[in-house]
Amino acid sequence: MGDGDIKVTDKRMFTPDGELREEFRSLGDKEAAPEPVAEPPVETAEEEKPEIERPDPAETQAFLELLSMLAEPAAIFLGDVPLPDGRRTENLDMARMHIDLLEVLKKKTAGNLSMEESSALEDVVYRLQMRYVQKRG
Repeated sequence: MGDGDIKVTDKRMFTPDGELREEFRSLGDKEAAPEPVAEPPVETAEEEKPEIERPDPAETQAFLELLSMLAEPAAIFLGDVPLPDGRRTENLDMARMHIDLLEVLKKKTAGNLSMEESSALEDVVYRLQMRYVQKRG
């Protein structure tokens, strides 16, 4: 072997078949050889995988409508959405309160929403927070 060569030596006591290797047989006389450790069973394709729970589209739609209802007052108080009579109002303290309510909803539902619901909630909260920061200056 040259200077840069690497030599690999198998130092395991047992062969893949579970037999004691020749170089360790002399130890068997002096002390009891340890039992080979059983390998964990390999998962096969025949085993059933748990089915991924699909969200109910009606529940997702209801959640998105609720999200819209909770976000609308924040947009109104930011002055971005006109009132029914066409006037606009701006009350940043009220806008902040409604944004905070959405943040509470986000924290309380974490891990219990579908990807679509979670993404929509995250997006609405983020956009309202950014708009609030723009308005607050």
